[in-house]
Amino acid sequence: MSSIKELARRCGVSVATVSRVFNTPEIVSPGTRRHVLDMAAEVGYLPNESARTLATKKSNMVGLVWDTDHRRPGWRHPFLQDILVALKSALSAQGLHLLMLAPDRSAGPDSRQRFLRAVQRHSVDGVVIIDNGSRDPAVLALVDAEVPCVALDLRFTGPTCTSITSDNAGGGRLAAQHLIDRGHHRIATITGPPDTWPAAERLAGFRAALTEAGRTLADADIASGDWYLDSGYAAMKRLLPRSPTAVFAAGDEMAVGAMRAIHEAGLRIPADIAIIGFDDIEVAALVPPGLTTVAQDKTGIGTAAAEAIVAMLLGSPAPAEPTTLPTALITRGST
Repeated sequence: MSSIKELARRCGVSVATVSRVFNTPEIVSPGTRRHVLDMAAEVGYLPNESARTLATKKSNMVGLVWDTDHRRPGWRHPFLQDILVALKSALSAQGLHLLMLAPDRSAGPDSRQRFLRAVQRHSVDGVVIIDNGSRDPAVLALVDAEVPCVALDLRFTGPTCTSITSDNAGGGRLAAQHLIDRGHHRIATITGPPDTWPAAERLAGFRAALTEAGRTLADADIASGDWYLDSGYAAMKRLLPRSPTAVFAAGDEMAVGAMRAIHEAGLRIPADIAIIGFDDIEVAALVPPGLTTVAQDKTGIGTAAAEAIVAMLLGSPAPAEPTTLPTALITRGST
C-alpha cells in the first residue's frame, strides 16, 4: 500500500493522526500509535522518506565519516568494526540510519566547500567521525558549519561538536603496573602513530607509571607503529637488540605482529619476553599464548557516540569535555 489516506481509512483515524505517528509519535497516545503501526505492518505501508524530510526538515540520517580508501587499512581494523556494529545498533533503536560519507581529499581551496555541500545534499541531521582520516580540512568544514558532530578518539571542540574516547592514559598505567608487578625492569613499548590522541595518551600513562616506580624508558626503548600487524612486527625487530624482558604494544594487532617477531627470534613468550596489548579484539584470546591486554569498551564507545548525537539532535548542547570510558586489564598467558 502506498496511500496514507487508505491506511487512515483502515485504521479509522485521520490522515493527520497517521502522519503524527510516523513524524511526531511522542504526541500520539500509545494505543493509537500501536494500532496504526500494526495496521501499517499488516498492509505493508511505508512512509515516504523524501516527503517526511521535506515536511520535518529532518532526514533521520546520520552521516558516518570513516576513511575507507582502499589504500588505507582503516576499514578493516576489528576494533573499529566492533564500534561500528554498536553504533549502528544504537542508532537503529532510535529510528536513525547511517550513511557513509567520504572526505573530499582533492587538493585546492574548494575541497572544504565541496564536501560540505555533499553533506548538505544528503540532508544528514548529524555526523559521527571515526578513524584517522578525519582530520582532513574538508571534514573540519563540518565543525565550522556547526553540523552536530561526534568524533571518536579525535579532539573536536565547538558548540555542536564533542568527542568520545577511552581512558587511554589510565590504560597505559594499567599495562605498566602489570609489568612492574611481574618484576620486569627492561621494559620497551610499541606506540601507535605519535600524532594521534590515543597513542600519545597511552604512552604518557605508561611512562608516568614506570617513572613513579623508579623504572626508566629510554628513547631507544620506544618504537612506533601504525596500529596494524606489520608495523608491530617491524617495531619488535627494532627492539629485540635492546633485550627487553617485557613489551607493551599500544594496540592488539601490533602486539600480535610483535609476537611473530619474538617467535621467529627463537624466544619464548612470556619466559623470555612478556607482551601486553591494548584493545582486547577477538584475536587476543586466540593467539598462543593468549594475549594479556587492556580492554576498551567497544560496545560502550559506539553506544555513547549514538547517545551523544541523539542528544544533540534533540537540542542538548554538545558536552565541552570528552566522554571518557574506563579501560580494564585482561590477564592471559603472554605475561
